[in-house]
Amino acid sequence: MHTRYIPVLLLKDGGLYKTRKFGKETYLGDPINTIKIFNDKLVDELVFLDIAAARRKSEPNFEILKEIAGECFMPLTYGGGLVAIEQVREILAIGFEKVVVNSAAWTDPTLVSALARYFGSSTIVGSIDVKRDWMRREKVFIHGGSEAISIDVVDWAQELEKRGIGEIMINSIDKDGEMTGYDLDLIRRVSSAVSVPVIAAGGARNVNDLKSAISDAGASASAAGSMFVFQGKHRAVLISYPSTKER
Repeated sequence: MHTRYIPVLLLKDGGLYKTRKFGKETYLGDPINTIKIFNDKLVDELVFLDIAAARRKSEPNFEILKEIAGECFMPLTYGGGLVAIEQVREILAIGFEKVVVNSAAWTDPTLVSALARYFGSSTIVGSIDVKRDWMRREKVFIHGGSEAISIDVVDWAQELEKRGIGEIMINSIDKDGEMTGYDLDLIRRVSSAVSVPVIAAGGARNVNDLKSAISDAGASASAAGSMFVFQGKHRAVLISYPSTKER
């Protein structure tokens, strides 16, 4: 069975960034140059998340997305600031295959089912961001990790599945950019509670982590940011991707 390893790239004002715990941002460069390298490395698929659109609650940057779609050879997914059917229609028309819905799934309970009805469940990915508070209680967050919502992570995953989500991406904010390994327990709990594919995100440092999210925690795919864009303890920017042999 082919395992999916997915680079997640963060867009902000036309540039690429990498965050740590959804906070500190490191500028990586121009998205088009990065895409060209990933094209050469025969990447499975790419996910682009616009962190500015998510936090500012603004429209997607359709111009940069057109440039990205024009350069990419692999399947593309986009998330960030999506709140309406018309926006999703435009994203798909540009050449993206899937869209990620996070905050709007909570703020507009009818959106996910409407999108699934219009475009098919396989087009809609539900993203869930999770962080622990100072008492170690697990909370689900929206709007780029800035606002907690009052629902348990497993309950939310099951609710999204009921509404027609075709895939769920589960991301640990505490692990984001830290390269200390995934929160396997979190991934396991969500994977075992839903029947749709689950993408693990947040914390991968090497190929073994990518593998363990699938083999040990039940994810269908492994996503990562830092391990595909940084090299060494000083986190020098270097785009990489596992070779066929490493997988």
